[in-house]
Amino acid sequence: MSFFWRRRISDIFREIEEMLEELEEMALSSLERYAAMPAAEVRGPIVYGVRITIGPDGRPVIEEFGNVKRVGRKPVIEETMEPLVDVIDEKDRVVVVAEIPGVEKEDIDVRVKDGKLIIRAKGREKKYYKEIKLPPGVKPETAKARYKNGVLEVVIEKERKEEEEREEGGIKVKVE
Repeated sequence: MSFFWRRRISDIFREIEEMLEELEEMALSSLERYAAMPAAEVRGPIVYGVRITIGPDGRPVIEEFGNVKRVGRKPVIEETMEPLVDVIDEKDRVVVVAEIPGVEKEDIDVRVKDGKLIIRAKGREKKYYKEIKLPPGVKPETAKARYKNGVLEVVIEKERKEEEEREEGGIKVKVE
């Protein structure tokens, strides 16, 4: 290997080492700031996550979850966590799946109000709250919820439209 390539590879590793040292300094300074915070400001587990999906229009959708919220440029740690939620819009129903571990079935309150699904849960150590905008045309009175192993599943039927039942040549008749 020529001197040029050895020097070039050496430069790359030196740059990587400098980046790792800088990252370590940033992490240590963050920990020092965290440790210096008054005890009243630091509450229970700190959970923050980001989920990136592709929306129906083909654009990326970035969703934050957890109990760390941004107020301006400053993070604020809240007592209530926002669970990770999936909304599956099917032809005849809407399925909402929410991850809310650490609570009992009796501690969960699920309501449909003003076109939104509202999930509240309060366990011994964890609290959750999330409002989910539902697609138009759902029938709130048909909502059913199940909770198992930290996963809440809510199924809400949609209103049937005559256009969906019609096909070319008239209305389809169900054969029994």
